[in-house]
Amino acid sequence: MFLDTYGVAAACAVMLVKAIGVPIPIPGDVILLATAARAAEGKVVVWLAFSALLLAIIGGGLLQFLLARGPARSTVVRYGPRLGLTADRLERVGARMCKVGPLGIGLAVLTPGVRSAVVPACGLTDVPLGMFVTGLAAGSAIDLGLHFAIGYAGSNLLAMVVAPSPVALAAGLALVGLAAWFIIARRRRSTPEVLNAWAQATCPVCLVVGNAVPWDGAA
Repeated sequence: MFLDTYGVAAACAVMLVKAIGVPIPIPGDVILLATAARAAEGKVVVWLAFSALLLAIIGGGLLQFLLARGPARSTVVRYGPRLGLTADRLERVGARMCKVGPLGIGLAVLTPGVRSAVVPACGLTDVPLGMFVTGLAAGSAIDLGLHFAIGYAGSNLLAMVVAPSPVALAAGLALVGLAAWFIIARRRRSTPEVLNAWAQATCPVCLVVGNAVPWDGAA
């Protein structure tokens, strides 16, 4: 497995690229849960992995924000619809984030399906940099903490029952998550939006959170 070979560095590299906005078809929470599971097995240092991943996620999100605000503005507007990030949706989300402040941005970052629109939307609108970074850091830290807790506890629990292959577990989680997104979505979401949400999250907790909040982040 890629993570077994290159460890935390590989996980950070993937999460950094995903946070920048590159549509890598690998669910982010699979990476986070796998890293937490490795920590539970004693293969990586928990605090080091957590800190490195948090910096990668925040750094990537900040870079995407700055790109959307400046040199990549036209690119986001032009190609965003292919990922379900239409100009109308980005405008709605951006206007909402300007009103809710850091807390609202943090909650949006926690929400699969919404977080992919929040960062470019904040960059395209007049959301202050300080407000955005505060919300991004808070939401990312909580999201990472939850995944580490789930992965750490789940790994210890499974170890008491079976010793499954990490590759099989990751593949199974990704496939189940993809099916769940399509089933829950029904008529509310387009295929690009569903696939974009799946690429962010597939764990049961994320599926619940992602479908408890309106898709455009307007609540």
